[in-house]
Amino acid sequence: MARIVILYAILLAAGAFALEWLQYEYFAKAYPFEIYVTLIALGFAILGFWVGHRLTAQKPAGPFEQNRAALKSLGISDRELEVLESLAQGQSNKQIARTLGISPNTVKTHVASLYAKLQVNGRVRAIEEARSLHLIP
Repeated sequence: MARIVILYAILLAAGAFALEWLQYEYFAKAYPFEIYVTLIALGFAILGFWVGHRLTAQKPAGPFEQNRAALKSLGISDRELEVLESLAQGQSNKQIARTLGISPNTVKTHVASLYAKLQVNGRVRAIEEARSLHLIP
């Protein structure tokens, strides 16, 4: 943040120097006042966009790394993790059962176990908690 402020100050100083160097008074008399106001406004707009872009630019996230320590400490099994990933994809219990080759009752058991281990009481909240713990992408 300090680097951007210092750079901004340097750019303003350079602009002031350039105006003095170009004999501002001569050009102020030769051209109408509106042109200078427009040029200064344009300069500040460009500078503002640049500073805003620099301050709000987000770095791309790296590849997903699963938090194995959290999985182990919560005691989530591989099958429960598969069910959780299917939940995150928006599948119903029947779809999950078909995909994993288990009964819908077994899916319900895994979901209930996940709710208890993640200390939540709904699918959406379970997915949010799992993502915040980096269990699923």
